[in-house]
Amino acid sequence: MGEFVGRRRELELLTRMYDQIGARRRGAFVSVRGRRRVGKSRLIEQFARATGPYAYYVATRQAPAFELGRFRDALASSSLASAEPARGTSFDTWEAALTAAASGATWERPAIVVLDEFPYLVEREPAIESIVQKVWDRSYERHPVMLVLIGSDVATMEALSEYGRPLHDRPRELVVHPLTIADVARLLRLSPADAFDAYVTIGGFPEQAIAWGRGRTLWEFLGEALTDPTSPLIVAAERALRAEFPAQAQARTVLSVIGSGERAFSAIQSRSGLPRASLDQALRLLADRRVVERQLPYSSRAGGKLARWAIVDPYLRFWLRFVEPNIELVERGRGRLAVELVRRDWEAYRGRAVEPLVRASIERLLPDERFGDARYAGGFWTRDNRVEVDLVGGRSATAPTRVDFVGSIKWRDQTAFERADAAALATMRAAVPGTDAATKLVGVSRDGFRGAAGLDVRLSARDLLAAWRLR
Repeated sequence: MGEFVGRRRELELLTRMYDQIGARRRGAFVSVRGRRRVGKSRLIEQFARATGPYAYYVATRQAPAFELGRFRDALASSSLASAEPARGTSFDTWEAALTAAASGATWERPAIVVLDEFPYLVEREPAIESIVQKVWDRSYERHPVMLVLIGSDVATMEALSEYGRPLHDRPRELVVHPLTIADVARLLRLSPADAFDAYVTIGGFPEQAIAWGRGRTLWEFLGEALTDPTSPLIVAAERALRAEFPAQAQARTVLSVIGSGERAFSAIQSRSGLPRASLDQALRLLADRRVVERQLPYSSRAGGKLARWAIVDPYLRFWLRFVEPNIELVERGRGRLAVELVRRDWEAYRGRAVEPLVRASIERLLPDERFGDARYAGGFWTRDNRVEVDLVGGRSATAPTRVDFVGSIKWRDQTAFERADAAALATMRAAVPGTDAATKLVGVSRDGFRGAAGLDVRLSARDLLAAWRLR
């Protein structure tokens, strides 16, 4: 399955930047960041291969002199005009090597120079930021060159452009997000409901989607992936975590605890056994790396004691819940038992895992008069969890004084959103601060509606998927 799906916006931006080099007689500089395995490298290579002569170098955390030699080799085997002179040449400095890469480029055929895994280079060669800044300011900015820096360490890549850093205000920043659920549905040729099942399992990672294969059901995919210790479903998360948190054992412990289902600070502390200060530090690190997020009820009365912690990425959430605890079974050839363990808990897991995806889908529909004046969608809960409302919509990003809609998600197999579900939602509405009798009731169902009178809006999997195709 070699189809290149999605990324139209990113490709259009990169192509426009490249085309403007000749028109403006000025080089282009872009910093590309995104989570590991999200498809950054393939995006840039796809763009470069279709656009112009390029050299592609990937840092590997080796000694600086070795990395410099690898860059020379990448240059020598590239399609740049400087490739031939680079063969047999040895560069003493990065400045000389980067300057040489642009030699021979023309305004009609600008050169593309890619430095992938740039944070690895920063880690082993701290002066590289200043070197790149110098080369850009003195050479590339006024020459027919497009310089592309790529990195999976999101925090490091974001920091490159901070005030006081050598590259401040120089590169244009491009964030590569996971594929959308619409992209995954198209790539895998799945029905809307099955596409949601796929997305809460593998997220938007192209590698996982390719491994899933077109037209396969969830259980067909898991039946193969969980019986193969080398499958991407098994190994990709572990490799990513090892690269991102190589020496942070406490952060990994906390991540596994949250992945097992614990969300409140006190519960995470109890399961992890960490002192409060250590847990605070681990959560801060995980949040800085965009692996977990701190959530509050969407309410004018939300307080810090109501905070919950959640895994951001759907694939990592699934992996921590079902794969990591059962890797030993897979390695012993008992993967079919692992599949049955997933099947046993799947409906309960999916019911919660789909909630953030449904909220994101609804937000893409807003503004829409069916939902009042709402612009944002969240959830609501009380400290004792006696009240939990899946969907709450309002006009402000946080602390809404007026709630425009409340909603319930019933993501069940062969069971519709029924009369009792609608009645329970109507009763629960009064428990959400900022509601009144005019607050709209929204029902979301995987398997349709039956006798659910009183709902103002009814949304199916097809309706939610369509929201991702609107713009």
